[in-house]
Amino acid sequence: MKCDICLKNFPKLELIAASGIQNEMEELIQISHPTWNDKSKICKDDFDQFRIKYITHIIKKEKGSIEKLEESVIHSIKENELLTFDTNFKIVSPTVGEKISDGVAAFGGSWKFISIFFILLFLWIFANSVLLFSYQYDPYPFILLNLILSCIAAIQAPIIMMSQNRQEAKDRTRAENDYKINLKSEIEIRTLHEKVDHLLLDQWSKMMEIQEIQIEILEDIRRKLKN
Repeated sequence: MKCDICLKNFPKLELIAASGIQNEMEELIQISHPTWNDKSKICKDDFDQFRIKYITHIIKKEKGSIEKLEESVIHSIKENELLTFDTNFKIVSPTVGEKISDGVAAFGGSWKFISIFFILLFLWIFANSVLLFSYQYDPYPFILLNLILSCIAAIQAPIIMMSQNRQEAKDRTRAENDYKINLKSEIEIRTLHEKVDHLLLDQWSKMMEIQEIQIEILEDIRRKLKN
């Protein structure tokens, strides 16, 4: 039989009937081929091309535009590729400065840092109040101690922010990966429903053909019995 789109001949089982195609896809086909009707048939390659157009149409209809993330999803569906990947391998290896910032952030947010900080703070105050009573290099109200603490806070804050920015980049990459996988799953489930509907309609049409053949055989048998 002939495909009504590319006009090439194919085995009957490799052609998809118009009755097994969703109405929205039929509308897209009719835009390019006005002669398309309920009795037309389409080959699998042309059907896949219109399927990609239909998926693109769905995304545009829901979001208004197609971004790079959606384009990668459409390409993955078109090429039948795996979309998921290990985000740890995609993220660029950290530089020396980023490793230092991660280490400072990890140490600064631990109970070990808090314990050491309070021990050193107590020793400083105790030394300048009791042990070094004759010579206090930082007497009360401990101005030098305040200066040191201010410098530590001023340096530690941007270093921790650098580590947080890097962690945010990791989270953004993982979120984009999850979004693309969810979008592809949604599209694949929707098209899977279409394939199931097509199979049901195809099975129904085959059953009707078998039933017509059976009726013709019964009619032949009935005529022979009468004769």
